[in-house]
Amino acid sequence: MRWLEQSIRRYEHRRWTVDDNRRVLPFAWGLEHIGGRADEPAPREFLDRWVDRTLAHSEDWFATGPAGDYVLHPPENSAHGGRVLTFTSAVRSPWPENNLVHARLFAVRTTGPAVVLLPQWNAKWDVQVALCRWLNRVGITVLRLSMPYHDRRAIPGHARADNLVGPNIGLTLQANRQAVLDVRRSLLWLAQAGYGKLGLVGTSIGSAVGFITMAHDPLVRAGVFLHVSTYFADVVRTGMNTSHVWEGLRANVSADELRRFWAPISPFPYIPRLRGSTQKMLMVSGRYDPTFWPEFSADLIRNVRAQGPGHEALVLPCGHYSLELWPFAYPAALAMGSFLFRNLA
Repeated sequence: MRWLEQSIRRYEHRRWTVDDNRRVLPFAWGLEHIGGRADEPAPREFLDRWVDRTLAHSEDWFATGPAGDYVLHPPENSAHGGRVLTFTSAVRSPWPENNLVHARLFAVRTTGPAVVLLPQWNAKWDVQVALCRWLNRVGITVLRLSMPYHDRRAIPGHARADNLVGPNIGLTLQANRQAVLDVRRSLLWLAQAGYGKLGLVGTSIGSAVGFITMAHDPLVRAGVFLHVSTYFADVVRTGMNTSHVWEGLRANVSADELRRFWAPISPFPYIPRLRGSTQKMLMVSGRYDPTFWPEFSADLIRNVRAQGPGHEALVLPCGHYSLELWPFAYPAALAMGSFLFRNLA
């Protein structure tokens, strides 16, 4: 193992140990969250049928219209902090706190290109604000979305966004569908507000949500996805950051079962939807990523690029957390800015 790889892996492990609030939560089928019954006597058979139906009719499952209650609030603290947009989510989860969507608007002007930015799992309110301002510098307005169960959408008793990625099968499906619908409602607001060419920027789980949104929403012209992978379940099962989630799952479902059950919230099944599309995509991955394993990233990149021209990839000699560090953050930011400028601005 080379010196750089060893250094990156040590750094990744050290960053992982900083968070000491990870809990192994109890397993649940959670079928009541996807139209089933909590006491379903044959949950595997139910999910098998449900997955086939949902993948065959994913346009319906991910369909939404604009919210009826968009409110763009006055700036908080100062104009530099961005105005806050709120609206009601299209999915009604059991927690009212989670059903009011919050997004921070970093506007360059009142028209022109704009992107919806989707941060990583457990991102705080101020995370990736510097990235929003960097995109402002290249002329792109940014609407930074708070994902379900994050920051102002957090629910009592959960310091982390456990319900977005957790050992409750159905609730995880519902939460990730909710994230996609929240993005689509954000895009509709941007379009209604007068913004023209629209795109997405997603990091980690935000990249999966963004990929699925892009595959279903013609409003999206271009997407930049940082840390990419094929199947949601494979990341949860193998990733360092999600080892506690897999611990709550592994005694109840096999790796193959989980891959199938969570296929509707995975990028891989929707790759064929890109064939013939004029949408453009930039995928960024880390060669030493212990959370999104490089072989999964390479598989997604290879299959996406086979769909046609316009899909680009950047593989850097870094890991998951270390992508935000010098020197890796610089080529990633330059590639992102250039890509979005060419395809949106």
